[in-house]
Amino acid sequence: MNTSPQTGLCLLVEDQPHTRDWMLGVLASAFPGLRVATAGTLKAAHHWLDANGTELTLAVVDIGLPDGSGIDIVRRLAAELPDALPIVATIYDDDAHLFEAIAAGARGYVLKDEEASLLVGYFKRIESGEPPLSPSIAHRMLAHFRGPTLARPDTSGLSPRETEVLTLLARGMTVSEAATRLGLQPQTVASYVKVIYQKLNISSRAEATREALKRGLA
Repeated sequence: MNTSPQTGLCLLVEDQPHTRDWMLGVLASAFPGLRVATAGTLKAAHHWLDANGTELTLAVVDIGLPDGSGIDIVRRLAAELPDALPIVATIYDDDAHLFEAIAAGARGYVLKDEEASLLVGYFKRIESGEPPLSPSIAHRMLAHFRGPTLARPDTSGLSPRETEVLTLLARGMTVSEAATRLGLQPQTVASYVKVIYQKLNISSRAEATREALKRGLA
């Protein structure tokens, strides 16, 4: 990575308005001279790239979009615009999403539930040629390449953060209460709940509580 984004053009792909505004603030703090365009869907991102892609220096891409996976954008950038830096910014911290993104060409992977000041620091690493990685993601990558005998087992299919959210839901907390307990935005916790329901193939709080009981979490 030797491209400086300080005076370049960035595409931020994020469908949640509050999170999009928050991430714009993070990028402005990390790179004051960066110009940032936004897209809220996969379709909109592709349209923007069709018209403006040749000017792109950086892309910050969410994975869970309303009309598909942001990894499609990462894959397109790797194939068509190799000088642009595609960075994934997501709530997904599981191996499946991480390694799919890396295989597609992502050159960084950060978690949106971290403090803004930490994310600013991760993005600034680009200036010194380092990939922006959240610490838990770096540890997960190291564990993966150390081999299965040393990697942390994941028998539930849930990430550590998703397990925390499930535990709080099973204890009767609302999404807002769980967000306060975890120091996250309610929208972020709501996204975790959606992922938990998908992974466990459930559709209600009662079912979530039963799953938590099965795992000894409540």
